[in-house]
Amino acid sequence: MSFASRTRRAFSLLELVIVVVILGILAAIAVPRMSRSATAAADNAVMADLAVIRNAIDLFQTEHGGNYPALSDVTNALTQYSDAAGTTFSATKNTGTGIIYGPYVRAIPPLSVGANKGKNTFTGTLGGAFGWVYDASTGSVTPNCPDSEVDGRGVKYNTY
Repeated sequence: MSFASRTRRAFSLLELVIVVVILGILAAIAVPRMSRSATAAADNAVMADLAVIRNAIDLFQTEHGGNYPALSDVTNALTQYSDAAGTTFSATKNTGTGIIYGPYVRAIPPLSVGANKGKNTFTGTLGGAFGWVYDASTGSVTPNCPDSEVDGRGVKYNTY
């Protein structure tokens, strides 16, 4: 068998370089899209958690004569049973004793972004190691994130 009749069974260096360049181009396109998707997922999680907390506070307010839970008791007010006055109880509902409302959520969702990620506690002012900022006079809730923490669109989390 002569040298000229052998079939070629390996890739040339040029073919390998072309494949590596194509893979690099695909990676340059895919990586930013995947990171934007992760950021968008975290942003959507914050909005969904805010909707849950806000709905629970609104329902509490509706069932308790227009009163919002106090800042000092907002977690208990949303996660435990209560009477018409808003007094919280860890017991179950009992119409005979007037414990007829709640709980409105099983647990306060933790903040899913920023420096306070994982915190599910409330504060009255922006700052500190708390997850959410709550105003008991208006029932408003926002993420406890400084102005420097923004979502993928450049919107401050604390303005959600």
